[in-house]
Amino acid sequence: MNRFTLTLLFLAVLALLVLLMWWGYRNRARRQAEVLPPFPDAPAALLAAISDGTAVTLLPPSTGVYASTVTTASWQDRVAIGDIGFRADATAYLVADGVLIDRVGATAVWIPAGAVREARTEAGIAGKVMGGDGLLVVRWAVDSHEFDTGFRADDKDDYDRWVPAVRALSSSKTSPSGPTPTDAPEVRDGE
Repeated sequence: MNRFTLTLLFLAVLALLVLLMWWGYRNRARRQAEVLPPFPDAPAALLAAISDGTAVTLLPPSTGVYASTVTTASWQDRVAIGDIGFRADATAYLVADGVLIDRVGATAVWIPAGAVREARTEAGIAGKVMGGDGLLVVRWAVDSHEFDTGFRADDKDDYDRWVPAVRALSSSKTSPSGPTPTDAPEVRDGE
């Protein structure tokens, strides 16, 4: 075989592999759409307040990368419905009503306060493996299905504030006083 034939063969195999990956991801999305409930939409008023800088947050926003959302069956079982499975630069906001991950070029991921079950740091999640405590992971539920959403902050020191604040948000859903963590004063976005 000459070099030209080998190059064409290599490109054909590469194209076939890309096609098979796309086909598998599409089939995963179809299967999940039949089983998983719809995800909650971010409140329009909150998105508008964030956009104009008037949102009242419990912690300063954290910039970083949205890694993915997975089912609790496995840290690699990525949710493929819509665009929630795609990684994107993002800013995370903790508000009294929940956690908003505002993604660049994709829809925002909204985790209502009543849905939050736990917050922790992890070494990795589908789409991003950092090692150590490289990711903030929020466990939350929709109907009877639980999910883990991973966010890699640009400043890892943010996790020291975010984990207890999200846990307080989770535990305060039964509290009559509402979800205001004692160690997280309210701040206005942009302050």
